[in-house]
Amino acid sequence: MRKPTGSDWKDGFLFLGNQTALDFLNTRLMQDGELVELLPDFDAVLRWFRAADWISPAEAASFKKRWGGSARARRVLDAFQELRERLRREVLSLEKGAAVSRSTIDELNRLLATHPMRTRLNIAGKGYSTELWFDPQEPEDLVAPLAYGAAMLFAEAQPDRLRKCEHCVLHFVDTSKKGTRRWCSMRMCGNRSKVAAYAARQRER
Repeated sequence: MRKPTGSDWKDGFLFLGNQTALDFLNTRLMQDGELVELLPDFDAVLRWFRAADWISPAEAASFKKRWGGSARARRVLDAFQELRERLRREVLSLEKGAAVSRSTIDELNRLLATHPMRTRLNIAGKGYSTELWFDPQEPEDLVAPLAYGAAMLFAEAQPDRLRKCEHCVLHFVDTSKKGTRRWCSMRMCGNRSKVAAYAARQRER
């Protein structure tokens, strides 16, 4: 399926959630009234990690050569899709003011312990900065930034800034100054909402 072009898209994936875990959730979206799976196979998973700048093209090529099309890659894909939908349920509940379930917290802590993120110190001009990174050796290790992103989302996001688009299934953290963002993006749903509102006003007149 041809994907729309624009700054919200990168290599066929949407990056508008302002948060890694939400960008991961947004790999299942609605197009033309139908749910579309953007991660149908392990190759697509590798492309998403490349687009998200979590792995290099060389790492993606190596993983594809070693595991692409294998039963192990299929199990990893299934596990990632299951994790995504579990996180989606938690995010929807969190948006409504509910707490994250104990079982999800335990699962994230298990993943964080088994597949940890790392920190390194970089030179930044005349100063220094830290950078998160990870060293995937096995396909299961790819879960590291997803688990870390989910943990940071639940720990740091303000529930009233965690939103689902009013017109589609996409999620985002509202980082606007006023906190009034209602759509996944102006390009995708904002303009549609404005057109609908304009049409409604014309009908009223």
